[in-house]
Amino acid sequence: MPDQTRPLKIGTRGSKLALAQAHETRDRLAAAHGLPPEAFQIVVIKTTGDRILDRPLKEIGGKGLFTKEIEDALIAGEIDIAVHSMKDMPTLQPDGLVIDCLLPREDVRDAFVSPQVQSIGALPAGSVVGTSSLRRRAQLAHRRPDLQLVEFRGNVQTRLKKLDEGVAVATFLAMAGLSRLGMLHVARDPIDPAEMLPAVAQGAIGVERRAGDSLSAELLAAIHHVETGHRINAERAFLARLDGSCQTPIAGLAELREDSLLLRGEILRPDGSAAISGHREGSVSEGPAMGADLAEELLARAGEGFFDHL
Repeated sequence: MPDQTRPLKIGTRGSKLALAQAHETRDRLAAAHGLPPEAFQIVVIKTTGDRILDRPLKEIGGKGLFTKEIEDALIAGEIDIAVHSMKDMPTLQPDGLVIDCLLPREDVRDAFVSPQVQSIGALPAGSVVGTSSLRRRAQLAHRRPDLQLVEFRGNVQTRLKKLDEGVAVATFLAMAGLSRLGMLHVARDPIDPAEMLPAVAQGAIGVERRAGDSLSAELLAAIHHVETGHRINAERAFLARLDGSCQTPIAGLAELREDSLLLRGEILRPDGSAAISGHREGSVSEGPAMGADLAEELLARAGEGFFDHL
């Protein structure tokens, strides 16, 4: 077991939200194993996505921008485990790394955030809305083509500052992140998933480890949330078949209904000119198969050229 002289090293990005997620992981591990917080060391690692803030994600490489340096440190043995927002994770992991621990999922909804306006529907025509998410941009353009959409990157605090400075009148943040930061008051209007389907794995924290590290495996098994695991497995199977990246607007959400699993998915043209959605429902064990099958259906309905507007 780790102790103060040989602490378990937890790798994370350095934003306030990433640190909150790392501390939650540490606290759950400490409580599950009766260990003091000092038995764990949080190691901050700056990623490419954190360093380059003046360009859209699609121009500098996609999802791996927030994970590569952390995974490199994990492979090199510089850290023992890594804490990630699962919506940032590529569907394929480097050889020798696994994610088989997920913490209980937070609120999956997007939050509409604006100092002046109450909701998406209340935005005046021509309003400037900021977001760096291709999914949110496409969904908003599909519903409100009259709005002006601008690039809006940065952490939660940076984006709120941009709103205060008048760069845009509204933006979107994840309810999960606001909750973990103790900032739910910022959410002007939580958006029902029926209105705006969230990103795949939104609200979920995953903990990555080396495949051969039996100690980390044992420690993490005690805090894995099984229900969240079932939901994320279905959603990521859907994403994997679509080859989802930061260049493809994709939304997906799996929910448990008593002893069954309901999976909803959506793909959109980046300019919002078309959206195709569908769903599957079946046993929990069929989640990954349903995810792949739903993706096949949406791709078939979309036809060739659907994403040519990239």
